[in-house]
Amino acid sequence: MTGAAAQDCGQHSGRTVLAIALAGFASFWLLFGAQPLLPQIAREFGVTPAAASLSISAATAAMALLLIPVSLLGDRHGRERLMRAGVLGAAVFTLLSALVPDFPLMLACRLGTGICVAAVPASALAHLGEEIPVHQRSRAIGLYISANALGGMLGRLLGSLVTQWLDWRAGLLAQGLLGAGLALAFWRLLPPARQFSSRTLAPAALLRDLRRVYTATPLPWIFGVAFLVMGSFIGVYNYLGFRLAAPPYSLEPAVSGSIFMLYSIGSLASAWAGSQSQRLGELRTMLMMSGCMLAGLLLTLLTPLTFVIAGLACFTFGVFALHAVASAWVGHKAGERRGLVSALYLSSYHFGGSVIGSAAGWAWTHHGWPGIVSALASCVLLVTVTIAGLRVSERGKPG
Repeated sequence: MTGAAAQDCGQHSGRTVLAIALAGFASFWLLFGAQPLLPQIAREFGVTPAAASLSISAATAAMALLLIPVSLLGDRHGRERLMRAGVLGAAVFTLLSALVPDFPLMLACRLGTGICVAAVPASALAHLGEEIPVHQRSRAIGLYISANALGGMLGRLLGSLVTQWLDWRAGLLAQGLLGAGLALAFWRLLPPARQFSSRTLAPAALLRDLRRVYTATPLPWIFGVAFLVMGSFIGVYNYLGFRLAAPPYSLEPAVSGSIFMLYSIGSLASAWAGSQSQRLGELRTMLMMSGCMLAGLLLTLLTPLTFVIAGLACFTFGVFALHAVASAWVGHKAGERRGLVSALYLSSYHFGGSVIGSAAGWAWTHHGWPGIVSALASCVLLVTVTIAGLRVSERGKPG
């Protein structure tokens, strides 16, 4: 490769990574920006905390269910247009959700947000896998996941601040307007794909690939890990706002929303995990991070706010580091069907957020925060056991 060709390749890779990171930032900004507003939404529409959490679960469930169909469309027709339309559509639905007169319409708009956002995670990891050189791929994925964390953090923080000054509707309007600006920036920045080749949508081929994934690889175990990890994460943050709004804390929305600044730790964790897994191995790093999650959860049982924040920081670090390493591990095991395997992994991840995130409402209603911690700690223990079993299995393989 000549110097000019190498420079062009480097510029293409750099723009691709930056654009995909921007799409990840925007999608999580729009997907989870409503989370710290749940107490205000519950109060305005007269619904329970568990019902209000459906504002998050509706979006994540829609996204999870559509990840596989959208990834197949991307495999066939290209991923750039899907991602561009998806981010812009999510911004539009976020704007509409700020204007609804009742809770069912709120859920419908959140459902639309999830449908549109599905285009990004369904395509992003596969796009990076094709367009980015192998030796840069783990760090590119780590940057993308870091951008997800940063977008989720700042979207929640903006919504909390504007809600404190005005109301929750103004918070969602601000998120939607800035999300539309991010969508337009992504539209301009993403370069055309160079390595994409169209793949068949034949049902027989799809069934063959699915059978291979679920019977001849260890991937289903990591799909289960993803379900439990994201479910635990959403379960914690869905009900955190209700805990902090109640005595002995009685925090205002802007103050409780600032807790989401802990997502910056998640961004650092994702970037750190990429290099750490190269040194220690992916499964060992994931096992360590499941322990980090469990320790953080238990720490939040203590009443002083300092310990609650420290526990959340530890838990959040573990979630994002584990997710970054698991995403890279899945990519290494995926073979030719990167788009399908990435979609299966992320579908499990976000479907876990939807199911466990809402189901944890029962624990909150009947047992308060100790109930939340007990339920979610059980999920994390299952994660630990699964990863430990995978380590034993992988060690026993030849080569």
